[in-house]
Amino acid sequence: MTVPFSTFLLQLAQAVAGEDGQRLAYLLRPTSPHGKDLVKEFRNPSREALTSQYSGSIDTPWDEIAVRYVLVTTHVARKRPGEAFSEQSQLISLFFRFFSQNTGWTLPALFSMLRDLRDLAHDADFSARYNGQSTECMESAAGVVAKAFSMCMTDRTSPPELSRKWGIYYVVGLVMKCYFRVRRINLSKNILRALEANPDIPLLSAYPRSHQVTYRYYLGMFSFLNEDYAKAEQEFALAFYHCHVDAHRNQERILTCLIPLRILRGHLPSTELMQRFPVLDELFSPFIAAIRTGDISAYDTALERWEHRLVELNLWITIEKARELCIRGLFRRVWVATERSTRIPISMFHCSLRLSGNDVSVEEAECFVANMIYKGYMRGYISHEKQMVVLANANAFPRLGERPSPYALL
Repeated sequence: MTVPFSTFLLQLAQAVAGEDGQRLAYLLRPTSPHGKDLVKEFRNPSREALTSQYSGSIDTPWDEIAVRYVLVTTHVARKRPGEAFSEQSQLISLFFRFFSQNTGWTLPALFSMLRDLRDLAHDADFSARYNGQSTECMESAAGVVAKAFSMCMTDRTSPPELSRKWGIYYVVGLVMKCYFRVRRINLSKNILRALEANPDIPLLSAYPRSHQVTYRYYLGMFSFLNEDYAKAEQEFALAFYHCHVDAHRNQERILTCLIPLRILRGHLPSTELMQRFPVLDELFSPFIAAIRTGDISAYDTALERWEHRLVELNLWITIEKARELCIRGLFRRVWVATERSTRIPISMFHCSLRLSGNDVSVEEAECFVANMIYKGYMRGYISHEKQMVVLANANAFPRLGERPSPYALL
């Protein structure tokens, strides 16, 4: 059934009066079916003409919001993402006037409008780049979402169960997503500081599971890129274990960073896990196989083959650091070949490195061994004068997961 603008205004007023957040979100979504009806009704709408005709027809600011909505749907229908983004930004600014004076029933509408704003910003930036133009729509969208975050944080009058604070972590996930998109990751620090400084926020575990997972994923990414690997692993692990079992793509995104961190700790993923994620299996299996066999040459070949993809995923440095596990595996094979002797000449480690395709001198081989001992991969010491490695009688090569602080010496 066709929905004329007069009916749309009435439905909008009813949703506001009934405090129906879900209905309000649906009515203000540019892709909703009634949006197409409004595009057909107003062939060439202008803000001035619509405002002069419908201003005051319903309570402010909803009359202005309805006008902006018509303009957004028109620009979307006519493939003008830049103009649609601009109108959506104005629409949200008008909505903020209402949102700041109301309770959490408005959150579904806020979430929907912010998602649409982000999507329009993405489309606008893509269209501008395609046409050789510069644009900062996504960065502008991040500013709008950050303002919504402040409004959620500062709700001190609503009843606890109806507080706007229940939107905090959803909005945080959205604003961090925008910051990561425009590579302004450090701006996330301001958001995280604000969260830490506000003791009145409900516990994260009280929020919807989807909000928790998104927040933990981006907090993990922030920690990962700042090389706080212990914190990153903790957040990625919690995000993965709380992620919905059917959200395969989200699980894959989390594991893309969690698997390299676990490898650094010496916990290699199981075959069963990798088979569930063929894309990750193709990427990581060559490295895992090389670590298991101590095959440095195979590891270096995999690094060269997947270099471009690893750089794209911000994983190059992490995987390159994990090469030490491959060297540890090679040296352990030397130890096994000597019938687990406690005294092994450095020349034997040198020989193993040469055979694995590493053209190094004896002095460099000695440095490799010293590094393995220093980082806890081997237990023992080097007698430089006798060119001998003296290994511990027991547990000469500790299990990788047993090292006390696996990230501390990276």
